[in-house]
Amino acid sequence: MAGGGFAVADGGPSVDYGGRVTFSVVVTCLMAASGGLIFGYDIGISGGVTAMESFLSAFFPGVLRRMAAARRDQYCVYDSHILTAFTSSLYLAGLAASLVASRVTRAIGRQAVMLAGGALFFAGAAVNAGAVNIAMLIVGRMLLGFGIGFTNQAAPVYLAETAPPKWRGAFTTGFQLFLSIGNLAANLVNYGTSRIPTWGWRLSLGLAAAPAAVILVGALLIPDTPSSLIVRGRVEEACAALRRVRGPKADVDAELEDVARAVEAARAYEEGAFRRILRREHRHHLVMAVAIPLFQQLTGVIVIAFFSPVLFQTAGFGSNGALMGAVILGAVNLGSTLVSTVTIDRYGRRPLFLTGGFVMVICQIAVAWIMGSQIGRDGESAMARPYSLAVLALTCVFSASFGWSWGPLAWVIPGEIFPVEIRSAGQGISVAVNLGATFLLTQTFLSMLCTLKYVTFIYYAAWVAIMTAFVVAFLPETKGVPLEAMGTVWERHWYWGRFVQPPAEIAQDP
Repeated sequence: MAGGGFAVADGGPSVDYGGRVTFSVVVTCLMAASGGLIFGYDIGISGGVTAMESFLSAFFPGVLRRMAAARRDQYCVYDSHILTAFTSSLYLAGLAASLVASRVTRAIGRQAVMLAGGALFFAGAAVNAGAVNIAMLIVGRMLLGFGIGFTNQAAPVYLAETAPPKWRGAFTTGFQLFLSIGNLAANLVNYGTSRIPTWGWRLSLGLAAAPAAVILVGALLIPDTPSSLIVRGRVEEACAALRRVRGPKADVDAELEDVARAVEAARAYEEGAFRRILRREHRHHLVMAVAIPLFQQLTGVIVIAFFSPVLFQTAGFGSNGALMGAVILGAVNLGSTLVSTVTIDRYGRRPLFLTGGFVMVICQIAVAWIMGSQIGRDGESAMARPYSLAVLALTCVFSASFGWSWGPLAWVIPGEIFPVEIRSAGQGISVAVNLGATFLLTQTFLSMLCTLKYVTFIYYAAWVAIMTAFVVAFLPETKGVPLEAMGTVWERHWYWGRFVQPPAEIAQDP
């Protein structure tokens, strides 16, 4: 137990219902995980489009004027509140949608919520592609945000509830895997459309309809989760859905009985999931619902992902070189996410968190040193080519370490730790915090870069050190633990055990 919960890693509760990795569960989880495509595509497309001169000349001519200035502060070229509002407005809409989605999910199920998310994202892509003014851009971004809010709330929990316990980590990282695929695809699209004068940016934004169509088709082809079906009283459908994904040799009746028992226990509490998660016995759930997604954003990766073309231009690359750098970054992130998928259920969650955190701190400090020594505080010095390549290499290593740690695990952990009675609310809070933090960081990053210069990367390195210490002290290992038995993990933790009610007390609780 020392050091924050290592003891649970291999000695925790484990129930084997005989379920195996069947073709059906693979296809079902792949379809659900494709919800990550729309989030990843948007992350990649936004930064690339804002680096295209045709887009800037149409909507943000002031940025182009600063770029053309004979003397300019490299750190402040893109410091435009309207430009950052274009990027960040999506996440404000997504925050609101994720909170609404947690209630809607309990009424209509996770499959229907993913379907609604895909439809809203499709509509947003169409509006953005046809935008003629900033107002249309913002409306389109908000529709995209509503779609992402719904999908991000439903898809990770769908994966956690559907995957076999032994392989839950690998299947749940599928969301981050598809997110990385969407990000890489967007960077490739940007690199190609940047060569199309005048309307290339419209093609980049409009092609967001493609990942939206994937999630729409995927959601139509998969059943809802057994847990979600039982919550709505559709027991026979739940049994059929579970048998479909577990295969003929699995003890479906036993697993369904455990799921039904957990759902029935949840129904004993009528006060509402959002009120209940604030109670003392759910203190650990609330802390993780807020801390994990918040820390993920405070790694600084989201601003690097969004603004990597801008960052690479600041570091001395030309426009096309910056877009190619973003492509390389996306490919590295995809590869490291594949590494996480293979290793997460073998080594556990905590080792990936800790190794990733250590490498990210080193990379950010190194980038800060290079940019400080080469560009300086005034931002008017040119960076030598070898140092620009070093920034690209360090950013790729940073992206790789994020891809095997905080990238997928920030979706895996919230998707698996909540009991049924607060699962939708907990995931809703987690997604809302994620999107809210993303909104604040994307809205402030360019101003922060302009004000703090290279110290911006020291700021994020300090946060990564803090969150790594948090994992050491407060996050127990959840590898291989069935969702219905997750409570015992917290009961055995050196700190959180004092907040968890024993089963007898829960039964007597009015």
